[in-house]
Amino acid sequence: MHRTVLLMGTVSLIIIVTPTLAATTTSKVSLHGARHSQPASDRQTAQTISAKSSTRHIHSPPKSRDAAKDKAEEIHVSGGHSYLRIARDSSIPVTVITSAELRRSGQINLADAIARIDPAITTQAQGWDSAALTSSIRMRGLNPNEVLILVDGKRRHTTGNIVTDSGPLQGSTPVDLNMIPTNAIDHIEVLRDGAGTRYGADAVAGVINIITKKTAHGLNVVTDTGADAYNGDGWRYRIGADGGLKWGDDGFIHLNGEVYHKDFFISKSRATRDHRWSEGDTWDPYSDHSVSTPEETRENLSIEWGKGITDKIETYGLITYAHRHAETNQHYRLPSAAPSVYPMGFAPIETIEENDFQANLGVKGHDLFGFNWDLSTLYGEDDEDLGVKNTINSNMLLNQGASPTRVRTSSYRLSQWTSNFDAHRGFKIANTVPVTVSFGAEHRLEMYHIKAGDPASYLNGGTAAWAGLTEQSAGSWQRNVWAGYLDADFHPLEHWSLDFAGRFEHYTDAGNAETGKVSTRYDFTKRIAVRATISNGFRAPSLPEYYFSSLNVSPTGATGLLGATGAAASQIGATKLKAERSTNVEGGFILEPIDDFHVSVDVYQINIRNRINGSNYTSGQTAYDAISQTGITLPSGLDLSNVQANYLANIGSTRTQGLDIQADYRWRLRRYGNLDLSLMLNLNRTRMQHINSNAFGQSLASAQTIAYLTTASPRSKIILNAYWTKDKWDVNIRETRYGQTSSMLSYYDLAPANLRYSTTQFAPFVNTPVWLTDLEVGYRANQHWHFAIGANNIFNMRPRKVNPINNYLGASIYDAHGANIGFEGAYYYGRINATF
Repeated sequence: MHRTVLLMGTVSLIIIVTPTLAATTTSKVSLHGARHSQPASDRQTAQTISAKSSTRHIHSPPKSRDAAKDKAEEIHVSGGHSYLRIARDSSIPVTVITSAELRRSGQINLADAIARIDPAITTQAQGWDSAALTSSIRMRGLNPNEVLILVDGKRRHTTGNIVTDSGPLQGSTPVDLNMIPTNAIDHIEVLRDGAGTRYGADAVAGVINIITKKTAHGLNVVTDTGADAYNGDGWRYRIGADGGLKWGDDGFIHLNGEVYHKDFFISKSRATRDHRWSEGDTWDPYSDHSVSTPEETRENLSIEWGKGITDKIETYGLITYAHRHAETNQHYRLPSAAPSVYPMGFAPIETIEENDFQANLGVKGHDLFGFNWDLSTLYGEDDEDLGVKNTINSNMLLNQGASPTRVRTSSYRLSQWTSNFDAHRGFKIANTVPVTVSFGAEHRLEMYHIKAGDPASYLNGGTAAWAGLTEQSAGSWQRNVWAGYLDADFHPLEHWSLDFAGRFEHYTDAGNAETGKVSTRYDFTKRIAVRATISNGFRAPSLPEYYFSSLNVSPTGATGLLGATGAAASQIGATKLKAERSTNVEGGFILEPIDDFHVSVDVYQINIRNRINGSNYTSGQTAYDAISQTGITLPSGLDLSNVQANYLANIGSTRTQGLDIQADYRWRLRRYGNLDLSLMLNLNRTRMQHINSNAFGQSLASAQTIAYLTTASPRSKIILNAYWTKDKWDVNIRETRYGQTSSMLSYYDLAPANLRYSTTQFAPFVNTPVWLTDLEVGYRANQHWHFAIGANNIFNMRPRKVNPINNYLGASIYDAHGANIGFEGAYYYGRINATF
């Protein structure tokens, strides 16, 4: 028995649920709010080719003889401007991730769930300082800033929490996916290429489009909990609910709420013994818990609605809000640091208090001079107060006899106000050649505000772990972005599509950008098709990349990230930041050798000029003097060789080449149920093509920086998945192989004096490939209740440990920069889903 509901909203949906597979929801989604009651010309040009809900990649036309099944498995995606294009019929690679697959990932956080399912997407295994408090994803090994995130086809605002520490993510302010409630999601579309002309030229690596639920009935409740089994901590839980209500005869309201909490996971390995400890010391040599994951509490809410005004016009909206409190452990300070306050020593804890919201409002209609149209405006903002607790300003304590132990170090607000108009219609040239023409315009106002920290956080050298931002580093900045695009999708022959698109953007601070795309697809038969795309992109530096600066203070040194536009950075060679420019080429073929078996293979190349990352470090007295120009007085007692400074710069040019292979097969076992098998592979290699120089003619990239950009992401990632369903039972088994990552590690306190804290000499380190095994077993008690237990990384695999001479103070036992597996080991969980 199938249950079908037709709704009107930002995106019209037909949700179909089968009792035997109630954990899996398939959906028919028309793009960007295109109504099912579209003009006849649009219906003629829109090709509707079925795609299994369990299938995640675009494929060839269908051969199924079961028309009802084909209809139930259709899912439309945003891959083209035809607005009703099916995933397997797209001329560019599109991966579709269903809400059921997200649940079966065993991950509570959205960013982790996507990375568990899509091999081209990785997350950073370990973050330091405030970077550990915001989720970041990378696509095809590129920076998080080079991935564009959309919600229902609308641009999502980014976080204000910039990654300050050196590494492949330095300078990034990505969209924090975890601030979007997961139970609000119907499915996710991952567009690999060719979408920049439609959504924004900054979609260098690709686009992730999150499609939300829009049902006008029902209630869905989920609760899950689990812990990292390595040492029994890291407990986490989530409670979420969503449901819909009718609004008159032609409208809906859908509400979502979610609460999430995770305890610290602290590595209690005996390998973390502090290098500073010696026999006779009274403090615990395992007091440094900096190798840990943050403690976090998060509340997410959303409300979405759609309501008809007339037969041809309707309004819609989406409001999301999230609050986060999170804390992350820092390096232990010895009892001698502040004996009057902390006689047994202390470990500072960095904190974040964050409020994140976005409101999308729009009106859309059809048959305006034959065009479907959509007018929308959205405002998104991320506000953060960052601080340190369990800390001390040692110089203030020495000079004034007192110091606060908890301070606010800085506050950020990054906001975007975006307005769009989009229109499209289909017609025939000479009554013969179908074509869909789309055009649109966009204005975006971006605003960035930095507020200085409490005076005690930066005066007299600042507080331990993190010195606050001074008034000299504070300020407000903004810019306007104006854009327009034109897209024409032709079908010269019945089985040949040809798409041309162009976009113009004007940034008030970064100049003009002209980008374009040409893509094509040809279906030789209903089982064989080829496709290709060439496009270019333009990513202007973000406002934080232009203006942010900070200082991190370790037990023995300090590291400053100097604002790229400031005098302090100019003193050590900074020049004006330029925009990144890219050229993407992609091609592949799609096969359906037999019914229910689909294969797609795509190769790609992404050339990026003027990539932005942290410059080579300057150390010693030169760095000390440059940091002092920001108004900060460094604390006394630091090892001058461990005082370093850098800035964000256009490091050079890279070339990324790769291969995506995806295949799936539904094995119908008749009375033994169904078995869905899939293979997903991403091979990825990045090479430096050119290294730029600073104002003094010195190289901007060290061997370490080059490794951040080229080898910190896995060379390969393979996901093998088997999902079996029989009556009330379902079992999911996933094998994931993370390929090799390699880094150039710094030398620390145990290294010889000539290597210690060097900014030119580094130690090669390789994280060898590793397989992870995940298992989930589910049972559907009745049409309302589904229970599941599972384990991710059953065999407790963890990264290799680094050499002691590359292990700062003894606690930093893993490579923090490799986007490989985490160090938490096995995670066991249970989940209950209730649907009414």
